[in-house]
Amino acid sequence: MPRLRQVPLSEATDPIVRLMYERKFPGRDPVAEPGTGSGAPGNWETVFALVPDVLEHAVRGFQLYQSPARFLDPLLRELAQARVGWACGSQFVFSAHCKGIRADGGGEELVEHLPHWQVAAVYTPAQRAVLAYADCLALEHGRVPDGVFEDLRSHLGEEEIVELTYIASLYVMYAVMTRALRLEFDDRPEPVVEVPARPGFDYAAARQPIVLPE
Repeated sequence: MPRLRQVPLSEATDPIVRLMYERKFPGRDPVAEPGTGSGAPGNWETVFALVPDVLEHAVRGFQLYQSPARFLDPLLRELAQARVGWACGSQFVFSAHCKGIRADGGGEELVEHLPHWQVAAVYTPAQRAVLAYADCLALEHGRVPDGVFEDLRSHLGEEEIVELTYIASLYVMYAVMTRALRLEFDDRPEPVVEVPARPGFDYAAARQPIVLPE
């Protein structure tokens, strides 16, 4: 379950909340009857509905990147969004934008090789530049080597680079938020935990100095 309360349909009075509920969950209460067509539970909207103007701000971000006024190729955008999802460890962002890659004309191999794009030959030079840049945004917090940026500049115009930087960084934020609040597919147990030793194992004895034979 998410870490925060979900807003049921009966409490959804703000217009943006009602709009999103009807769009994603037509004719039902998303808290009582969860689930979206993409297979996600749908609790991103129901938790963000706690603060309607935050939800509206996020929705305007979706409108912005999906606008036909964008300079950036949609497939390059989706590759960057999916890659930052993977790099930030957000199964929700990664899963959603793998579907976006397919929807925007990318073949199955572009999705399959995203976790190891660095050694995959299926990407064009422009796609590789975008993926390298996305890694710098997600993994290096914006520290981009000159070589990466110059390679990106050889494929994209300045307007496209602004859009790419903004949209990929926006999805770094969404990846972080969904993990922190345990929303959607990021409602998962912590994977790094202590594994119990066998009963009777004496760790102190196991740490005694090793005496090598002469």
